Amino acid sequence: MDVEMVDQTELPSSSTTKKKPRIVLVDDSHPFELESYISSYSGRTVVDRLTHIMGLCPPLAPQALQLAVQEIHKMRDPSMYQTVISTYDQTCALPDTQLPAALDVVQINQNWVEEMNAKNQAERMKLEVELKTYTNNMIKESIRMAHRDLGDFYRNVGDASTSMKHYTKSREFCTTSQHVLDMCLSVLELLIEQKNYSHIATYVFKADAALDTASGNNGKEKEAAPSQPTTATTAKKSVDRERIQTKLDFATALSHLGTGNYEKAAISFLKLGPVSGLGDWVGKLVSASDIAIYGTLCALASLSRGGIKAQVLDNDNFGVYIENEPYVREIIEAYMGNRFKTVLELLERYSTRHSIDIHLTSHVQDLTTLIRNRAIVLYFQPFATIKLERMSAAFGWTVEEVEKQVVGLIQSGEIQGRVDSQNKILKAKQTDSRAALFAKALQAGQDMQSANRKLLLRMRLQQADLVVKAPKGYRMDGVHPSEMLLQAD
Repeated sequence: MDVEMVDQTELPSSSTTKKKPRIVLVDDSHPFELESYISSYSGRTVVDRLTHIMGLCPPLAPQALQLAVQEIHKMRDPSMYQTVISTYDQTCALPDTQLPAALDVVQINQNWVEEMNAKNQAERMKLEVELKTYTNNMIKESIRMAHRDLGDFYRNVGDASTSMKHYTKSREFCTTSQHVLDMCLSVLELLIEQKNYSHIATYVFKADAALDTASGNNGKEKEAAPSQPTTATTAKKSVDRERIQTKLDFATALSHLGTGNYEKAAISFLKLGPVSGLGDWVGKLVSASDIAIYGTLCALASLSRGGIKAQVLDNDNFGVYIENEPYVREIIEAYMGNRFKTVLELLERYSTRHSIDIHLTSHVQDLTTLIRNRAIVLYFQPFATIKLERMSAAFGWTVEEVEKQVVGLIQSGEIQGRVDSQNKILKAKQTDSRAALFAKALQAGQDMQSANRKLLLRMRLQQADLVVKAPKGYRMDGVHPSEMLLQAD
């Protein structure tokens, strides 16, 4: 795939956007170490994440551009040169932003671009010739491998759509369930890179079916094999199955997060196996720190206090992920200890870390709002009456801010109460137990009266020998219509 580098002054004016972009702060109150963060990743995701950071954090843009260019030279996609420089130029064009020009920060290695284009062109022709040869010879397994290799090639050079075509085409030439499973995992990696969350579930379903079939076949082979080798082989295959299942669970969790289904995302993240089960996906697609953050935020936003204790605090597997981000445990412990002011302060302090994540960025605001709302509801739950001033001290807000938040929750039905704006008091709605008991007794009496009236009517109809005659042999719900009397309310 040829990619020609052009002077940035000739690029279309894509820097002018209709919608004002969101800017993420990086300062003493919102600390963030770029090099430490990006060292957890490898391959294309490094450039993708650095490009995302360039668009959100102007102060970090020059450093991110330098790191991105260094990583591009380790890859085979010269088109990423233009992508990162175009993103940097868009950031430079933002108001109140004074950054050096892209060509003053990095130097484009035109020789590397030309050499890589030539190398990619030669390999593409070679792979296409191999595919054509195998197709003519009707060698099914070789055709599958040729499509797989072309899918890998186009993915490495940045042509995701063509890569997907070759991966899916290889499905026609798969002869075993393991081949189908490998194809699905390759497609899932590509979908995660492209943040195509809606299609992930489809290939997870196909991979699950292939995994079950492969396990069934292994079971049949196990019966025919000698006992000692079978034990070792079975243990190895069991470990492989657990690893694959961990990858599929992660893909499912990420698809739920991407589509905004936070409760299902939390459950899926929290049931993940050990970090080792993700294999080469760690760094290539995600880091252990990311999983700790995703799972914790989704859990706090959607699960009950008991669910958080059982599935987060008492979960040894997820505890290993949390160890990579100590502040995450602080947030959980503060939440469980009703120290909601600390929870909100930590969420604000690390909001930059959350916002620069390519999968979490569009959900940070929603998750923070859900966590804040649940915290207010939990805080008010034990009280019949509470002063807003006390709530303001507990959450670190002004009385006016507390009143605004509480009124919103009352209007949405999450808090059953009312606000005394004059005295600044929140009161829970009192239920009159005596009135409720009388209403229940009256309803029971009315039901009994109606039932007795219908029974008396039935008896009178029987006495008058009024019976509905139906066609011979016709039955309805197991009762012959001739046995049913005319009934009326």
